[in-house]
Amino acid sequence: MNNNRIILAAALAAAAAGTANAASRDYISVVGSSTVYPFATVVAENFGKTTAFKTPKIESTGSGGGLKLFCAGVGVEHPDITNASRRIKSSEVENCAKNGVNEIVEVKIGYDGIVLANSKAAEPMKLSRRDVFLALAKQVPNTQGGGELVDNPYKTWKEVNPALPAIEIEVLGPPPTSGTRDAFVELAMEGGCKTFDFIKAMKKQDKKSYKRVCHTVREDGAFIEAGENDNLIVQKLEANPKALGIFGFSFLDQNADKVQGSLVDGVEPTFEAIADGSYPVSRPLYFYVKKAHVGKIPGISEYLAEFTSDKAWGDEGYLVDKGMIPMPNQERNQFAADVKNLNPLRLN
Repeated sequence: MNNNRIILAAALAAAAAGTANAASRDYISVVGSSTVYPFATVVAENFGKTTAFKTPKIESTGSGGGLKLFCAGVGVEHPDITNASRRIKSSEVENCAKNGVNEIVEVKIGYDGIVLANSKAAEPMKLSRRDVFLALAKQVPNTQGGGELVDNPYKTWKEVNPALPAIEIEVLGPPPTSGTRDAFVELAMEGGCKTFDFIKAMKKQDKKSYKRVCHTVREDGAFIEAGENDNLIVQKLEANPKALGIFGFSFLDQNADKVQGSLVDGVEPTFEAIADGSYPVSRPLYFYVKKAHVGKIPGISEYLAEFTSDKAWGDEGYLVDKGMIPMPNQERNQFAADVKNLNPLRLN
């Protein structure tokens, strides 16, 4: 009997040791935005080559999907960092807190523009944000007037605006879990939506209805969800010169031989126009770090130092070569200090 107990105790000890080994992790786990993915990947590769740490594992899950995984809890089974092409929402911070993720370090890394691109085999499009709203919203103002909304009747761009070509509206874009989608509906569609006075007035009377009208994308086939893979959208645009695609400026920059960006409100999506704010559909990019994992998972502090170094995110840094628009010096210095001191997130 005693022998059996000793054997059982030894087996339990071995199982516990096995569990402990399985629970350890010697690499950084990063999830999140498909837009930030190429920037995080190049930083991770440089980090893996120039330090003794393992190259971080980067997964493209979309901003919303990444924040959901990130906020699910503390421990090695949860990611250490999540990339986001929009700022974290207060509801997500609350969800994090419910699961014990209390101290989050916010790192803004730079800026990006959202482009509506088409194949270089086609004519470049010249769109206003009003055109974009009318082409892609689920409900639009009735052409007969009267301040009422109707299901979107527009089939071609010419029907939206006589100055545009008579080609079918076909736009490939990201799913609702994508930060690019969030930013696109807020900056481009809502920007066009509020050019209608009766809809703009709705914002003060019924904010929920206003947001529903301005942010809801049509579901009749004119807008096609193309997943989180922006490279796939580029390939589809090459195959179909009549289609448009929505993705970050960096993908336009990396595929400038295949696709071209549409003018929006008369402004071309260029590095300079996004940097100076004249291009109307631009947004900041972020990643978020779980402070509780720093010092537990090897290399997080060093990875943060690499990402926030001048050689990476500076004016002449290697991330600029990948299409990221750097922040002004003052902003870079502020976030670099926050990262160095692991200052927790402050939501305004």
